[in-house]
Amino acid sequence: MTRERSTGSWRINLVVCAFGSFTTLVAMTMLIPLLPDFVRSLGVRSDSAVLHWSGYAYSATFLTAALTAPVWGALGDRFGRRSMLLRASLGMALVTPLIGLSHAVWQLVLLRLLTGLMGGYSSGATILVAAQAPAERRGWALGVLSSGILAGSVAGPLIGGTLPALIGTGPTFIASGAVIFVAFLATLAFVRDVPDAGISAAGRPVPASRSRGLPSGVPLLLATSTMLTFALMSAEPIITVYARQLGGGTHAAAWAGLAMALAAGGSVAAAPLAGRITDRRGAHAVIAGSLAAGTLLLAAQAAAPNPIVLCLLRLAQGVALAGLTPAVAAAIRQRTPSDRVGRVLGLNVSAAYVGQIVGPVLGAQVGGSWGYGRCSSRPRW
Repeated sequence: MTRERSTGSWRINLVVCAFGSFTTLVAMTMLIPLLPDFVRSLGVRSDSAVLHWSGYAYSATFLTAALTAPVWGALGDRFGRRSMLLRASLGMALVTPLIGLSHAVWQLVLLRLLTGLMGGYSSGATILVAAQAPAERRGWALGVLSSGILAGSVAGPLIGGTLPALIGTGPTFIASGAVIFVAFLATLAFVRDVPDAGISAAGRPVPASRSRGLPSGVPLLLATSTMLTFALMSAEPIITVYARQLGGGTHAAAWAGLAMALAAGGSVAAAPLAGRITDRRGAHAVIAGSLAAGTLLLAAQAAAPNPIVLCLLRLAQGVALAGLTPAVAAAIRQRTPSDRVGRVLGLNVSAAYVGQIVGPVLGAQVGGSWGYGRCSSRPRW
Protein backbone atom coordinates (compact mmCIF):
# COMPACT_ATOMS: atom_id res chain seq x y z
CA MET A 1 0.00 0.00 0.00
CA THR A 2 2.83 2.34 0.86
CA ARG A 3 4.49 1.62 -2.49
CA GLU A 4 1.25 2.40 -4.33
CA ARG A 5 0.91 5.72 -2.53
CA SER A 6 4.56 6.53 -3.30
CA THR A 7 4.07 5.69 -6.99
CA GLY A 8 1.06 7.98 -7.22
CA SER A 9 2.79 10.72 -5.25
CA TRP A 10 5.84 11.02 -7.49
CA ARG A 11 3.62 11.39 -10.55
CA ILE A 12 1.56 14.12 -8.85
CA ASN A 13 4.76 15.76 -7.69
CA LEU A 14 6.04 15.75 -11.27
CA VAL A 15 2.94 17.53 -12.61
CA VAL A 16 3.03 20.21 -9.91
CA CYS A 17 6.79 20.67 -10.26
CA ALA A 18 6.51 21.14 -14.03
CA PHE A 19 3.80 23.78 -13.55
CA GLY A 20 5.71 25.55 -10.80
CA SER A 21 8.94 25.53 -12.82
CA PHE A 22 7.09 27.01 -15.78
CA THR A 23 5.64 29.90 -13.78
CA THR A 24 8.84 30.77 -11.93
CA LEU A 25 10.91 30.70 -15.15
CA VAL A 26 8.37 33.02 -16.75
CA ALA A 27 8.93 35.45 -13.88
CA MET A 28 12.72 35.20 -14.17
CA THR A 29 12.83 35.79 -17.93
CA MET A 30 9.89 38.02 -18.84
CA LEU A 31 11.83 41.18 -17.97
CA ILE A 32 14.37 40.49 -20.74
CA PRO A 33 12.64 42.21 -23.71
CA LEU A 34 11.54 45.28 -21.74
CA LEU A 35 14.70 45.78 -19.67
CA PRO A 36 16.15 48.74 -21.64
CA ASP A 37 12.86 50.67 -21.66
CA PHE A 38 12.21 49.81 -18.01
CA VAL A 39 15.70 50.98 -17.00
CA ARG A 40 15.20 54.21 -18.95
CA SER A 41 11.88 54.80 -17.21
CA LEU A 42 13.72 54.66 -13.88
CA GLY A 43 15.73 57.76 -14.75
CA VAL A 44 18.74 56.38 -16.65
CA ARG A 45 19.31 58.61 -19.68
CA SER A 46 22.46 57.78 -21.68
CA ASP A 47 22.37 54.80 -24.01
CA SER A 48 25.59 53.34 -22.59
CA ALA A 49 24.27 53.56 -19.03
CA VAL A 50 21.01 51.92 -20.08
CA LEU A 51 22.93 49.00 -21.60
CA HIS A 52 25.14 48.62 -18.54
CA TRP A 53 22.30 48.68 -16.03
CA SER A 54 20.22 46.33 -18.21
CA GLY A 55 23.11 43.86 -18.20
CA TYR A 56 23.49 44.14 -14.43
CA ALA A 57 19.77 43.61 -13.85
CA TYR A 58 19.64 40.62 -16.23
CA SER A 59 22.68 38.87 -14.77
CA ALA A 60 21.81 39.58 -11.14
CA THR A 61 19.15 36.88 -10.84
CA PHE A 62 21.27 34.16 -12.41
CA LEU A 63 24.31 35.16 -10.35
CA THR A 64 22.62 34.72 -6.97
CA ALA A 65 20.78 31.62 -8.21
CA ALA A 66 24.12 30.07 -9.20
CA LEU A 67 25.69 30.89 -5.84
CA THR A 68 22.81 29.59 -3.72
CA ALA A 69 21.66 26.48 -5.64
CA PRO A 70 24.06 24.09 -3.86
CA VAL A 71 23.09 25.61 -0.49
CA TRP A 72 19.36 25.13 -1.05
CA GLY A 73 20.04 21.63 -2.38
CA ALA A 74 21.98 20.67 0.73
CA LEU A 75 19.23 22.08 2.96
CA GLY A 76 16.71 20.05 0.97
CA ASP A 77 18.71 16.91 1.63
CA ARG A 78 18.59 17.67 5.34
CA PHE A 79 15.11 19.09 5.90
CA GLY A 80 13.09 17.72 2.98
CA ARG A 81 12.87 18.79 -0.66
CA ARG A 82 9.24 19.90 -0.49
CA SER A 83 10.22 22.64 1.96
CA MET A 84 12.64 24.09 -0.60
CA LEU A 85 9.89 24.25 -3.23
CA LEU A 86 7.58 26.03 -0.79
CA ARG A 87 10.32 28.50 0.14
CA ALA A 88 11.17 29.25 -3.48
CA SER A 89 7.61 29.64 -4.77
CA LEU A 90 6.45 31.78 -1.85
CA GLY A 91 9.61 33.91 -2.00
CA MET A 92 9.24 34.59 -5.72
CA ALA A 93 5.50 35.22 -5.38
CA LEU A 94 6.33 38.01 -2.92
CA VAL A 95 9.39 39.47 -4.68
CA THR A 96 8.21 39.44 -8.31
CA PRO A 97 5.43 42.07 -7.92
CA LEU A 98 7.91 44.38 -6.19
CA ILE A 99 10.07 44.50 -9.34
CA GLY A 100 7.30 46.29 -11.21
CA LEU A 101 7.07 48.83 -8.37
CA SER A 102 10.76 49.81 -8.57
CA HIS A 103 11.38 53.57 -8.44
CA ALA A 104 15.14 53.53 -8.96
CA VAL A 105 17.50 51.39 -10.98
CA TRP A 106 19.39 50.22 -7.89
CA GLN A 107 16.09 48.88 -6.54
CA LEU A 108 15.58 46.94 -9.76
CA VAL A 109 19.03 45.32 -9.51
CA LEU A 110 18.56 44.60 -5.80
CA LEU A 111 15.21 42.94 -6.40
CA ARG A 112 16.62 40.89 -9.27
CA LEU A 113 19.39 39.73 -6.91
CA LEU A 114 16.72 38.86 -4.36
CA THR A 115 14.75 36.96 -7.00
CA GLY A 116 17.71 34.66 -7.60
CA LEU A 117 18.33 34.33 -3.87
CA MET A 118 14.73 33.48 -3.01
CA GLY A 119 14.09 31.44 -6.15
CA GLY A 120 15.43 28.10 -7.21
CA TYR A 121 12.10 26.36 -7.73
CA SER A 122 13.14 24.67 -10.97
CA SER A 123 16.42 23.44 -9.48
CA GLY A 124 14.59 22.19 -6.39
CA ALA A 125 12.03 20.50 -8.62
CA THR A 126 14.81 18.78 -10.57
CA ILE A 127 16.31 17.47 -7.34
CA LEU A 128 12.95 16.25 -6.04
CA VAL A 129 11.99 14.50 -9.30
CA ALA A 130 15.45 12.94 -9.72
CA ALA A 131 15.35 11.63 -6.15
CA GLN A 132 11.78 10.30 -6.22
CA ALA A 133 11.17 8.96 -9.72
CA PRO A 134 11.80 5.22 -10.15
CA ALA A 135 15.12 4.47 -11.84
CA GLU A 136 13.36 2.97 -14.87
CA ARG A 137 11.25 6.15 -15.36
CA ARG A 138 13.73 8.78 -14.20
CA GLY A 139 14.82 9.92 -17.65
CA TRP A 140 11.24 10.39 -18.83
CA ALA A 141 10.25 12.27 -15.66
CA LEU A 142 13.23 14.62 -15.94
CA GLY A 143 12.41 15.12 -19.63
CA VAL A 144 8.85 16.17 -18.79
CA LEU A 145 10.15 18.55 -16.15
CA SER A 146 12.72 19.92 -18.61
CA SER A 147 9.89 20.68 -21.05
CA GLY A 148 8.16 22.77 -18.37
CA ILE A 149 11.37 24.64 -17.58
CA LEU A 150 12.16 25.33 -21.24
CA ALA A 151 8.58 26.37 -21.96
CA GLY A 152 8.78 28.92 -19.15
CA SER A 153 12.02 30.29 -20.59
CA VAL A 154 10.31 30.72 -23.97
CA ALA A 155 7.02 32.10 -22.66
CA GLY A 156 8.68 34.61 -20.32
CA PRO A 157 10.16 36.90 -23.00
CA LEU A 158 6.98 36.57 -25.09
CA ILE A 159 4.82 37.67 -22.17
CA GLY A 160 7.27 40.40 -21.25
CA GLY A 161 7.18 41.71 -24.80
CA THR A 162 3.38 41.86 -25.15
CA LEU A 163 1.52 41.97 -21.83
CA PRO A 164 2.98 45.26 -20.46
CA ALA A 165 1.67 47.10 -23.51
CA LEU A 166 -1.83 45.85 -22.66
CA ILE A 167 -2.02 46.21 -18.88
CA GLY A 168 1.15 48.08 -17.89
CA THR A 169 4.49 47.01 -16.45
CA GLY A 170 3.48 47.01 -12.78
CA PRO A 171 0.31 44.93 -13.26
CA THR A 172 2.29 42.45 -15.40
CA PHE A 173 4.63 41.69 -12.50
CA ILE A 174 1.73 41.52 -10.07
CA ALA A 175 -0.04 39.02 -12.32
CA SER A 176 3.14 36.97 -12.58
CA GLY A 177 3.48 36.93 -8.79
CA ALA A 178 -0.13 35.79 -8.51
CA VAL A 179 0.48 32.86 -10.86
CA ILE A 180 3.56 31.86 -8.86
CA PHE A 181 1.45 32.01 -5.70
CA VAL A 182 -0.91 29.50 -7.34
CA ALA A 183 2.13 27.27 -7.84
CA PHE A 184 2.93 27.72 -4.14
CA LEU A 185 -0.60 26.67 -3.18
CA ALA A 186 -0.43 23.66 -5.52
CA THR A 187 2.92 22.66 -4.01
CA LEU A 188 1.54 23.07 -0.50
CA ALA A 189 -1.55 21.01 -1.27
CA PHE A 190 -0.22 18.21 -3.45
CA VAL A 191 3.57 17.77 -3.26
CA ARG A 192 4.85 15.24 -0.74
CA ASP A 193 8.31 14.09 0.28
CA VAL A 194 8.20 10.52 -1.01
CA PRO A 195 10.59 8.40 1.11
CA ASP A 196 13.74 7.24 -0.62
CA ALA A 197 17.14 6.01 0.45
CA GLY A 198 18.02 9.43 1.84
CA ILE A 199 14.79 10.26 3.70
CA SER A 200 13.03 7.97 6.13
CA ALA A 201 9.31 7.27 6.07
CA ALA A 202 8.93 9.60 9.05
CA GLY A 203 10.49 12.42 7.08
CA ARG A 204 13.72 12.48 9.08
CA PRO A 205 17.06 12.39 7.26
CA VAL A 206 19.06 9.19 7.19
CA PRO A 207 22.66 9.69 8.40
CA ALA A 208 24.83 11.07 5.61
CA SER A 209 27.25 8.91 3.71
CA ARG A 210 30.84 9.01 4.91
CA SER A 211 32.30 9.77 1.50
CA ARG A 212 33.38 13.31 0.82
CA GLY A 213 33.95 15.14 -2.40
CA LEU A 214 32.17 14.54 -5.70
CA PRO A 215 31.34 11.01 -6.83
CA SER A 216 33.37 9.55 -9.67
CA GLY A 217 32.45 10.96 -13.06
CA VAL A 218 30.39 13.85 -11.67
CA PRO A 219 32.99 16.59 -12.32
CA LEU A 220 32.94 15.72 -16.02
CA LEU A 221 29.14 15.86 -16.02
CA LEU A 222 29.23 19.28 -14.34
CA ALA A 223 31.66 20.47 -16.99
CA THR A 224 29.24 19.18 -19.64
CA SER A 225 26.44 21.32 -18.18
CA THR A 226 28.65 24.40 -18.26
CA MET A 227 29.81 23.77 -21.82
CA LEU A 228 26.27 23.12 -23.03
CA THR A 229 24.81 26.38 -21.74
CA PHE A 230 27.96 28.25 -22.76
CA ALA A 231 27.68 26.99 -26.34
CA LEU A 232 23.96 27.72 -26.57
CA MET A 233 24.04 31.14 -24.91
CA SER A 234 27.18 32.34 -26.71
CA ALA A 235 25.19 32.34 -29.96
CA GLU A 236 22.27 34.38 -28.58
CA PRO A 237 23.81 37.89 -28.90
CA ILE A 238 24.94 37.35 -32.51
CA ILE A 239 21.93 35.58 -34.05
CA THR A 240 20.33 38.83 -35.26
CA VAL A 241 23.55 40.11 -36.82
CA TYR A 242 24.21 36.72 -38.41
CA ALA A 243 20.69 36.56 -39.84
CA ARG A 244 21.25 39.97 -41.41
CA GLN A 245 24.55 38.75 -42.85
CA LEU A 246 22.73 35.79 -44.42
CA GLY A 247 20.32 38.08 -46.24
CA GLY A 248 17.69 38.73 -43.61
CA GLY A 249 17.86 42.47 -44.29
CA THR A 250 15.34 44.57 -42.39
CA HIS A 251 13.66 41.37 -41.17
CA ALA A 252 16.81 40.09 -39.45
CA ALA A 253 15.36 40.53 -35.97
CA ALA A 254 12.26 38.52 -36.91
CA TRP A 255 14.40 35.75 -38.40
CA ALA A 256 16.54 35.70 -35.26
CA GLY A 257 13.49 35.49 -33.03
CA LEU A 258 12.11 32.64 -35.12
CA ALA A 259 15.44 30.80 -35.02
CA MET A 260 15.66 31.02 -31.22
CA ALA A 261 12.01 30.08 -30.78
CA LEU A 262 12.37 27.01 -33.02
CA ALA A 263 15.42 25.80 -31.09
CA ALA A 264 13.59 26.12 -27.79
CA GLY A 265 10.38 24.67 -29.20
CA GLY A 266 12.21 21.67 -30.57
CA SER A 267 13.65 20.95 -27.14
CA VAL A 268 10.30 21.40 -25.40
CA ALA A 269 8.63 18.93 -27.74
CA ALA A 270 11.42 16.36 -27.80
CA ALA A 271 12.54 16.32 -24.14
CA PRO A 272 10.03 13.68 -22.88
CA LEU A 273 10.84 11.36 -25.80
CA ALA A 274 14.56 11.85 -25.22
CA GLY A 275 13.94 10.99 -21.58
CA ARG A 276 12.36 7.69 -22.60
CA ILE A 277 15.41 6.94 -24.73
CA THR A 278 17.56 7.68 -21.68
CA ASP A 279 15.58 5.11 -19.68
CA ARG A 280 15.99 2.48 -22.40
CA ARG A 281 19.51 3.13 -23.69
CA GLY A 282 21.17 4.75 -20.71
CA ALA A 283 22.24 8.28 -19.94
CA HIS A 284 25.73 7.85 -21.40
CA ALA A 285 24.41 6.97 -24.84
CA VAL A 286 22.09 9.98 -24.91
CA ILE A 287 24.80 12.36 -23.67
CA ALA A 288 27.30 11.14 -26.28
CA GLY A 289 24.74 11.19 -29.08
CA SER A 290 23.42 14.63 -28.17
CA LEU A 291 26.89 16.15 -27.96
CA ALA A 292 27.90 14.68 -31.32
CA ALA A 293 24.69 15.80 -33.05
CA GLY A 294 24.82 19.23 -31.44
CA THR A 295 28.41 19.76 -32.56
CA LEU A 296 27.59 18.87 -36.16
CA LEU A 297 24.49 21.06 -36.23
CA LEU A 298 26.28 24.07 -34.74
CA ALA A 299 29.01 23.66 -37.37
CA ALA A 300 26.36 23.42 -40.08
CA GLN A 301 24.82 26.69 -38.90
CA ALA A 302 28.14 28.41 -39.57
CA ALA A 303 27.73 27.37 -43.23
CA ALA A 304 24.02 28.18 -43.54
CA PRO A 305 23.30 29.81 -46.94
CA ASN A 306 20.22 31.77 -45.86
CA PRO A 307 17.98 32.47 -42.83
CA ILE A 308 15.54 29.69 -43.72
CA VAL A 309 18.21 27.01 -43.50
CA LEU A 310 19.51 28.60 -40.31
CA CYS A 311 16.05 28.30 -38.72
CA LEU A 312 15.70 24.67 -39.79
CA LEU A 313 19.12 23.85 -38.37
CA ARG A 314 18.20 25.58 -35.10
CA LEU A 315 15.06 23.45 -34.88
CA ALA A 316 17.11 20.31 -35.44
CA GLN A 317 19.59 21.50 -32.82
CA GLY A 318 16.80 21.92 -30.28
CA VAL A 319 15.59 18.38 -30.91
CA ALA A 320 19.10 16.93 -30.79
CA LEU A 321 19.98 18.61 -27.49
CA ALA A 322 16.60 18.08 -25.83
CA GLY A 323 17.71 15.05 -23.86
CA LEU A 324 21.11 16.33 -22.77
CA THR A 325 20.14 18.20 -19.60
CA PRO A 326 17.79 15.45 -18.30
CA ALA A 327 20.38 12.79 -19.15
CA VAL A 328 23.11 14.65 -17.26
CA ALA A 329 20.82 14.99 -14.24
CA ALA A 330 19.91 11.31 -14.43
CA ALA A 331 23.58 10.30 -14.68
CA ILE A 332 24.48 12.44 -11.66
CA ARG A 333 21.59 10.97 -9.68
CA GLN A 334 22.72 7.45 -10.55
CA ARG A 335 26.19 8.14 -9.12
CA THR A 336 25.18 10.11 -6.03
CA PRO A 337 24.01 8.76 -2.66
CA SER A 338 20.44 9.84 -1.89
CA ASP A 339 21.47 11.88 1.12
CA ARG A 340 23.68 14.08 -1.13
CA VAL A 341 21.50 14.36 -4.24
CA GLY A 342 20.41 17.92 -3.51
CA ARG A 343 23.90 19.21 -2.91
CA VAL A 344 25.40 17.64 -6.04
CA LEU A 345 22.50 18.48 -8.36
CA GLY A 346 22.62 22.00 -6.93
CA LEU A 347 26.21 22.19 -8.13
CA ASN A 348 24.97 21.07 -11.55
CA VAL A 349 22.53 23.99 -11.59
CA SER A 350 25.35 26.36 -10.68
CA ALA A 351 27.52 24.90 -13.42
CA ALA A 352 24.79 25.52 -15.98
CA TYR A 353 24.29 29.11 -14.79
CA VAL A 354 28.02 29.78 -15.17
CA GLY A 355 27.70 29.01 -18.86
CA GLN A 356 24.54 31.09 -19.10
CA ILE A 357 26.25 34.13 -17.60
CA VAL A 358 29.62 33.87 -19.37
CA GLY A 359 28.37 32.58 -22.74
CA PRO A 360 26.64 35.75 -24.03
CA VAL A 361 29.58 37.95 -23.01
CA LEU A 362 32.28 35.87 -24.72
CA GLY A 363 30.02 35.04 -27.66
CA ALA A 364 29.52 38.72 -28.43
CA GLN A 365 33.26 39.41 -28.14
CA VAL A 366 34.27 36.47 -30.35
CA GLY A 367 31.57 37.30 -32.89
CA GLY A 368 32.71 40.90 -33.03
CA SER A 369 36.37 39.93 -33.56
CA TRP A 370 36.20 36.76 -35.63
CA GLY A 371 32.84 36.97 -37.37
CA TYR A 372 29.68 34.92 -37.11
CA GLY A 373 30.02 32.00 -39.52
CA ARG A 374 31.41 30.91 -42.83
CA CYS A 375 32.04 34.44 -44.14
CA SER A 376 34.87 35.32 -41.79
CA SER A 377 38.23 33.66 -42.04
CA ARG A 378 40.35 36.05 -40.01
CA PRO A 379 39.95 38.44 -37.07
CA ARG A 380 38.60 41.90 -37.67
CA TRP A 381 40.93 44.02 -35.59
